[in-house]
Amino acid sequence: MRLKNLISIVVAVFFCTITHVSSIAQASDRPIDAIQATVDAVLNTIKDKALSDPARKEERREKISALLRERFNFQEMAKRSLAKHWKERTPEEKKQFVDIFSDLLEASYIGKIEAYTDEKVRYDKEVIKKQDKYAVVSTSVVTKDVDIPIDYKVINKGDGWFVYDVVIEGVSFISTYRSQYNKVIIKESFAGLIDKMKKKLEEVNSGEGNKNTAES
Repeated sequence: MRLKNLISIVVAVFFCTITHVSSIAQASDRPIDAIQATVDAVLNTIKDKALSDPARKEERREKISALLRERFNFQEMAKRSLAKHWKERTPEEKKQFVDIFSDLLEASYIGKIEAYTDEKVRYDKEVIKKQDKYAVVSTSVVTKDVDIPIDYKVINKGDGWFVYDVVIEGVSFISTYRSQYNKVIIKESFAGLIDKMKKKLEEVNSGEGNKNTAES
């Protein structure tokens, strides 16, 4: 498997989260345990032979979709992705952006996770910061040829640890989105960004979109 495809799949594995999220999200006070519970549960879902039947493809995707939205803090991710432009948005615009951002991430990664081929995930360490508010969980995807480092940045919301960024080999998803979105807003407008994201979502849903981003 090519490295680029493997990275896409691994991130997808994490983005398409857990089986019974409410209980898992609260199962441990340690962020590394939350991450492991999430990854292990989604892998079990992928390997579920009952859901591997093509006739149940949509059922499986709907299940993953519901689980995904319980683990990721899309509000936080959206806010950090827009950065300075977030404050300039109206409440209606913020909701619109969070909705399309969430749909695009979900659609992009659910499609990729279905190509999972049984790579192993190693849970290396956790670093808790700022009075137990934030943490970084370091993991590695272990393959025959290379270990791929993936860090999950999580925030403690009181009822569990939730992801607000993913860093693959030193490259932050949120930083990447922020740069892309900033360029579009400055060159065009916020409305222009939303239009591009909607078009990208249509491509992904139709099977034409294959880039590993939430970009336009």
